[in-house]
Amino acid sequence: MEKDGAKKDGSGVPRIRYLSRREMLALIGSTAAAVTFAGCGGSEQSGQPGAGETTGGSTSAAGGSTGGETTGAAAETASTTCVVKPEQTEGPYYVDVGLDRSDIREEREGVPLELTFNVSRVDQGEVSACGPLAGALVDVWHCDALGVYSGVEDNAAGDFDTRGQTFLRGYQVTDDNGVARFTTIYPGWYRGRVVHIHFTIRDSAESEQGYEFTSQLYFDDALTDQVFAEGPYAEKGERDQRNSTDGIYQGGGDEMLLALTPNGQGYAATFDIALDTTYA
Repeated sequence: MEKDGAKKDGSGVPRIRYLSRREMLALIGSTAAAVTFAGCGGSEQSGQPGAGETTGGSTSAAGGSTGGETTGAAAETASTTCVVKPEQTEGPYYVDVGLDRSDIREEREGVPLELTFNVSRVDQGEVSACGPLAGALVDVWHCDALGVYSGVEDNAAGDFDTRGQTFLRGYQVTDDNGVARFTTIYPGWYRGRVVHIHFTIRDSAESEQGYEFTSQLYFDDALTDQVFAEGPYAEKGERDQRNSTDGIYQGGGDEMLLALTPNGQGYAATFDIALDTTYA
């Protein structure tokens, strides 16, 4: 999808405009924000106080007054909610299966993965604020351990026909805290692409506002090597792409890397993203 701010596509649905680093620094206006976005890659002179300094009384990303100093709560809010992320292509394998479910595995074999989305919204009214985006539909889809997607026919990259099947697809609606959770598996790979998960965050069909944001999540290559050394992944053989050679990953994939932690027999990850749902 093209990043076109608040413009509309042919369907009349406005597209999400995600905020630039400069806009987010101006929005949050705190030392915590400067630290957060410096960690997102690259550096930018923002005019914010340096580490250890405080501002003269500002409003935090959550809308609370900092009372002249950057509190731990404000720093935590800035670092876990208002995070700039790049939009990326939807790809050829999206199918609107309309399945409202948290566990999308359908008994597909693979290393368990608990994936949590922490979605925030940025409102730019008289007082700019960042808070949870409740009621958003988070769609997730990806291939199985052998690189096969459900619901499609592919005679090129994977040579499979799974039309009518729905494994590893589904959506969840974010709760009042902007959280949506999925139980899935560590994805496999297919020819020409590095390991990834597709997702879309969109407004509900009942809403009059309308927004949509699409991108992809990625994995650390060293961890993927460990996972793929075991079955059923090992049956696929050696993958032909790594993060450094994947063309789509080069368009901001380093900002879409999941930080996985051990979780039972598998892994868990939380992905934080903020969307600007304000339209001119």
